[in-house]
Amino acid sequence: MHVSITQLLIILVIVIVLFGTKKLRNVGSDLGGAIKSFRAAVKEGEEDKKSTEQDGESLDGEITSKKSEKI
Repeated sequence: MHVSITQLLIILVIVIVLFGTKKLRNVGSDLGGAIKSFRAAVKEGEEDKKSTEQDGESLDGEITSKKSEKI
């Protein structure tokens, strides 16, 4: 089941006629913003994971290593 270029163009024309270019532009910008915030959240989660591992704690709450501190 392959989709040819002409079939894609027909689908594109139908979508443009149904929604209009202005609505499609808004949908595109909203989708781009959602992807950007998702990537930022994933990056923040990875940084939190790294900082937690550096502190000697695993994500499930177990302590894997403990740093000795002198006061």
